[in-house]
Amino acid sequence: VQLQASGGGLVQAGGSLRLSCAASGRTLSSYAMAWFRQAPGKEREFVAVIRWSGSSTYYADSVRGRFTISRDNAKNTMYLQMNSLKPEDTAVYYCATGSVVFTTSPIRYDYWGQGTLVTVSS
Repeated sequence: VQLQASGGGLVQAGGSLRLSCAASGRTLSSYAMAWFRQAPGKEREFVAVIRWSGSSTYYADSVRGRFTISRDNAKNTMYLQMNSLKPEDTAVYYCATGSVVFTTSPIRYDYWGQGTLVTVSS
């Protein structure tokens, strides 16, 4: 499985971005998919996860109400709509999959994208 994250960029505080994560090599319809992020000098942290069916989602407290995760299994693609962005959202965002359980733990995910940089200016 190969994951390709895209959609990052520079945006002003209060703005929006939509990240995409396109998968190839294998169908992902049986796996949970998630977004993580890593800010400079900090550890990688969980952002959002979606069940393989799309029926359940879960968010980190820091992004709940501002970010929306979704997926299109027919296109093997996951999305992260980010609204009301804050400078503290600045990070490299990684998509991940390969977990058969609905989890926020990064060690449960077998496949990772290369990351896409999101920079939010104040």
